[in-house]
Amino acid sequence: MADHKKSYSTQVSGIWNTRHTLRDPEGELGVLEFRRNALGVVTEGTYRPKKGETLLFRRDPGILRSQFSLWTDGKEWLGSALRWSVLAREINLSTGSKPLRLLPLPGLRRGWSLMAPKSGEIARYTARPFSRGSEILVHRRLDFELVLFGYFLGAQLLTESFWPGPEALALEGTTPVTS
Repeated sequence: MADHKKSYSTQVSGIWNTRHTLRDPEGELGVLEFRRNALGVVTEGTYRPKKGETLLFRRDPGILRSQFSLWTDGKEWLGSALRWSVLAREINLSTGSKPLRLLPLPGLRRGWSLMAPKSGEIARYTARPFSRGSEILVHRRLDFELVLFGYFLGAQLLTESFWPGPEALALEGTTPVTS
């Protein structure tokens, strides 16, 4: 198993507008709330930490899924995500400094992998079997806000990740992290 620098776990409560409680080994960090419209589509999210600044996830105008942007409550843009096709399961994240991609895990597993263009897998989001919670493993240095943004996007599409993703995560020159 690959070494990881940080690990987080989530526990989900609620049915329509869900609350995801985020924890690290030291304790609870905060709560991420998903808000849905009458059709069940996630329209926004809010992360309220125990300490620190609130983060806002907003659906950008458009008809594509996973078209969100990440903002602080002080109106500072931190990133945006776009899924170029309804059929494709790759989600591109723009952060201003480096592009990232969110891809389904290989094999028949529920979860996502956050990939950097040259260094490979940065973080892995894995759903716990028979539970509504997830495990998040961060392999390299990454801002917590981006870890949370990847989780926000992947949690909405968790059922889509079950179908096998790319067999080799070594896409376009990246190196895979095995588990």
